Order: sequence, then C-alpha cells, then structure tokens
Amino acid sequence: MHIPVLQKEVLKYLDPKPNDNFIDATIGFCGHTFLILERNSPNGKILGIEKDPEIFKILKKKFSGKKFEKRLVLLNDSYVNLKELVKKNKFQKVRGILFDLGMSTWHLKESGRGFSFQRNETLDMRYSQNNPETAEKILNYRSLAEIEKILKDYGEESFARQISKNIVSFRSFKPIKTTFQLIEIIKRSVPGWYRSQKKHFATCTFQALRIAVNDELNNLERVLPQSLDVLNEGGRLVVISFHSLEDRIVKNFFQNSSELKILTKKPIIPTQKEIKINPSSRSAKLRAGLKISNIEKE
Repeated sequence: MHIPVLQKEVLKYLDPKPNDNFIDATIGFCGHTFLILERNSPNGKILGIEKDPEIFKILKKKFSGKKFEKRLVLLNDSYVNLKELVKKNKFQKVRGILFDLGMSTWHLKESGRGFSFQRNETLDMRYSQNNPETAEKILNYRSLAEIEKILKDYGEESFARQISKNIVSFRSFKPIKTTFQLIEIIKRSVPGWYRSQKKHFATCTFQALRIAVNDELNNLERVLPQSLDVLNEGGRLVVISFHSLEDRIVKNFFQNSSELKILTKKPIIPTQKEIKINPSSRSAKLRAGLKISNIEKE
C-alpha cells in the first residue's frame, strides 16, 4: 500500500502537541494521520478529507472500532471545499493542515482506472466518479489544439504536437479506450532516444491527462487561500508536491502571502535512504509555513 513520504519532516514542521487539532486534506490511507494521532492525544482531533469513494469505504472500515475512531472526522469530499467543510463540521482551533498531493499506490495498482501505463486498463483517471470528465473523453472528443495544450501545459511534454496529431489520426479509425492503445500511439510519436530514457516515455502524457481530468492545479490554487482562512494564528501549513507545476504554485503562494512566515527556505526533499526504501518518494518536495499576523511579517 501507499507509504507516506517524508514522515519525520512532516512531524517536524506540523509539530503536533497534545490536544491540537489538525486537518489532513488528502488523507489517503492515513499514513501521516496515524503519526499525528499518536502525538495529539488524548483529545486532539483530525479532520480527514478523502475524495475517492472507494478509498473512503476502506478507511471507514479500517477505523471502525479502533481507539482513534472518536478523534478522527472522516469526510468523503474534495479539499477544494475545505472552508465549507470546516464550517459545516464545526471543526475549530486548527493548529495545522497537511496536503500530500501524491497519488497513492492503490490508484496505480488496484483502482483499474488507467492511472498506470504498466497495466492495460480503461482510460478513466478520475479520483471520483462524480466527475463527468475522463481521459477517454479528452482523447476522443477534444480538438487537436486542446489536447496539445493539455500535454504541454500539464505534462511539459516535448513531443506534445506529434503525440496529439497521432491521437487525432488514430481516433478517426478507432476510439481510444485503453492505456495500451495510448502507449502505442505515444511510442510511434517520439524518437528512439526518448523511448530509451530512464523515465518512461508515456510519463508526461499520463501525468497531463490525470491533471486535466481532475483539475488538480486549479483546485490547488483555490484551496491554498482557504487554508489560511481556516488556520489559527500560529498554525502550520505543510504541502508535499510531486512535480514542478504543483511546487511552483505552492512556492508562489508561500512567497506572496502576507500571512505566512516561510519555515523552509528551500523545499525539503527525501534522503537517499528514503528513496531507496520508497522509490515513489524521489520527486517529493515539502514546503512549510507558519500563519502570522500581517504586523508580524512587516
């Protein structure tokens, strides 16, 4: 299952104390949440938000009857509704908020939704079935220009133009429905040296489609200001990102906010030891800030 990244660093910058309340806005399989719950006892609570209904069902079952159950408020919703969810659940005195923006191993290996280019699955890529958009719809119904823009903007794909042209050409004969169909199209669109690199040649395209389907970057931009509205003064905001587009949004928000004192001058990255144990952590970057008054920052 998903191994939480930068565990020691998350605890260092969130700095949980007994009876503090926290929000895990991307709770997943609770790796970080368990660590926080061990430190904010006896009465500290966590508001855990999970967008995926299937993971949420697993979570509810996992915590049923456990000693932490009464201190954990689980919600099946999107963190983009953070402020509304906090108000609705009367979750007060928030001392810290964590965003771990990484995709879980479960999504790659068990969801069957086409997140992985190593499995032949339908091109869904949604975190929630409430979302009407799918990767299949984008590939089969968006214009060449729209697909190219998605691959360029969200995947920073060097061969976006050629891949997009071949996608449009392929779908004129047959709908694109599976990951292996898409991989074959990408393979035919890029040069040999690109296919033989350490990073899989389909990585950027798959990333771009996933971001587009779930509107990930826009949602991140929308939720970060809400985090400061929700945090108590002296509270901490910790964000772990996994690619440059996310990190750029977080970095700019931290630098431009008059209510945040930056605690990490440079992003914190995993040690080689952690990367060896958990290879999926290799691209993680952690940034942390402390909510202060405008007067303090001046």
